[in-house]
Amino acid sequence: MAKLSKRRRIANEKIDKTLRYPLEEAVTFLNELAKTSKFRESLDVAINLGIDPRRSDQIVRGATTLPHSIGKEIRVAVFADGDQAKAAEEAGADIVGLEDLAEQVKKGNLDFDVVLATPDSMKVLGPLGRILGPRGLMPNVKTGTVTNDMSVAVKNAKSGQVQFRADRGGVIHGCIGQVGQDPQVVKANVSALLEDLRRARPASSKGTYFKKITLSSTMGPGIMIEETSISS
Repeated sequence: MAKLSKRRRIANEKIDKTLRYPLEEAVTFLNELAKTSKFRESLDVAINLGIDPRRSDQIVRGATTLPHSIGKEIRVAVFADGDQAKAAEEAGADIVGLEDLAEQVKKGNLDFDVVLATPDSMKVLGPLGRILGPRGLMPNVKTGTVTNDMSVAVKNAKSGQVQFRADRGGVIHGCIGQVGQDPQVVKANVSALLEDLRRARPASSKGTYFKKITLSSTMGPGIMIEETSISS
């Protein structure tokens, strides 16, 4: 049997995987657990939704602007040319291009967190769907990542706007902070995400919508969260 790390042993001793914990308690525990980490870990949330993602009328996607920074720099890539490319650069985009940027993506150079595009540039992005799609990076009109107002889009992305889309299992994944942040800050970010997910709920989705909410750090355990503790 493989030897458990010290962190894993502590987690197993203190966390009952059958219970749901108040969000602030979970954040405090993950912060304590990560104190020996050699890098600053992210805090990630996974939300199991009561939807059938195989149905076209139960696709959940959108964007939310978090009230607090997630504690890390967001790198933004923009597919545009002309005036929109200039606007993107002036707004602080990290990478701006068109065919040249597409070639970089094809080579596996994906050093960015968000991809924005103008409507005219989508013809260049089409072939990149198989690369960007599985990573949740493909621009889409519904999430505001396909736009002709590149200045605003870049600023929103840089300020912490988070794109969300349910995966094939009906789960939303997202970074909502970093270890070391105040539990109240993380709580406010999760609350904002849940509020926008409620707005995006498909009319055909019946029963419990938020089936399970799990918080974890990069190297830490997943902790199930009491939904009521997020809004209280």
